[in-house]
Amino acid sequence: MTTGELTTEAVHLPPGPRLSPRNVMRFVTDRPRMLRQLADRYGPTFTMWIPGFGKTVILTEPEMFDELFHIPADIAGGVEPSLDVMFGQGSIFGKQTAEHKRHRRVLTPPFHGHNLRAFEQIVEEETRKEIITWPVGESFATQPSTNSIALNIILRATFGADGKEFDELRELTPKWIRFGAMLFSVRPLQRDWGPLSPWRRHLAMRRQFDDIIGRLITRALSDPDFENRTDILSRMLRAQHDDGTPLTHEEIGDELVTLVAAGHETTATSLAWAFERLSRHPHTLDRLVTEIDEGGAAYMQAVIHEVMRTRATIDGTARRVLVDRMSFGDWVIPHGMNLYTATSLVHNDPRYFSRPDDFIPDRFLGRMPDTYSWTPFGGGVRRCVGATFANMEMAVILRTVLSTYRIEPTDAPGERIVFRGLPFAPSRGGRITVTPRERTDVLGISGSDSPASSPVAAGCPYNH
Repeated sequence: MTTGELTTEAVHLPPGPRLSPRNVMRFVTDRPRMLRQLADRYGPTFTMWIPGFGKTVILTEPEMFDELFHIPADIAGGVEPSLDVMFGQGSIFGKQTAEHKRHRRVLTPPFHGHNLRAFEQIVEEETRKEIITWPVGESFATQPSTNSIALNIILRATFGADGKEFDELRELTPKWIRFGAMLFSVRPLQRDWGPLSPWRRHLAMRRQFDDIIGRLITRALSDPDFENRTDILSRMLRAQHDDGTPLTHEEIGDELVTLVAAGHETTATSLAWAFERLSRHPHTLDRLVTEIDEGGAAYMQAVIHEVMRTRATIDGTARRVLVDRMSFGDWVIPHGMNLYTATSLVHNDPRYFSRPDDFIPDRFLGRMPDTYSWTPFGGGVRRCVGATFANMEMAVILRTVLSTYRIEPTDAPGERIVFRGLPFAPSRGGRITVTPRERTDVLGISGSDSPASSPVAAGCPYNH
């Protein structure tokens, strides 16, 4: 049988473990090691029950990822379990086939080319505002700061928000995202059980968000310079569907909450991991600082790739069978069943990355990661639309921090990988100790380190 073909043959699933509370708990708390043990026992394709997805076929090799990502979207569509619960039916997460492609065409342009570079100044400004508050000579967790930086960036880039609306979104968004993470995985909570139910609270927060968006839309449309505004909200207000009709305000609201919720926590977590990794690899840190001082960018990109390989914040990507039965290699998968790519397993497989337990940015120096063995952003037609933005954001933030502070090396054990509801995060928040660098201009006094002339502005390897 050819992978991805419709078939009338009997359902034939790969073997796998029986459902048990222990396996469910291990999938959440000890996923990479558990999946490796299951792959060694059952083979590179196996079936198991996983939270949020149900009975699922697990894929553990890049060749399988390649096959899955090339199956037509009307046969195996995207599945993000219950994410439309928070984001709304107008979100790209809830769309399939042609409708998904249509929404993607609207969302993608702001994250490419000169549009992407226009956001670099926002990234640097927000980084400088936050890191000036960092304690000097004391160990502290970076993730609260990276969350704050990333949230401020996405709010400014998305809404052009300032003043009252900016403050309201800063207060509401993190609280709503943390609350939504609970709703994603517990289906009984996705119903209205009365005035005190979590669902009522979720709806109240969504109404608050929509009210803020409504005010920002009114402000944008009344701006005499509306046609030249570069924030994503204004771009979406000017965007049109293929038939020439504008996006409805409800569609815009659903897409914007998607960008805010999905676009800051994962990047913030990857940054916390970057600081955690760099503090434990002083040679890598010294090379990176030297490159920054000399105006280079190649090693920075290699470091970012290696952080995302060794500490992927999102562990896998899923597709759901939309036809009655679909072939996949030797197997026949029934309608409604999911296939899941085990990203962390491949990222740590010595067949694809030599010495996978070691942090070696040089493996990516001067070359792009393989499309199917390095998949922190997913793959295929549903690859993360914000991958280019996240890559730029990490590079500018790391450059700004390392131009301002020296990160003190540590011989402490690496922080454990823990599940935080959506991302896999460092157990202690990516703790580091910093001291000011001796140069005075790096503190932002002279303003000589302009983002317009930064090495990142010259291009992004995802920017195609």
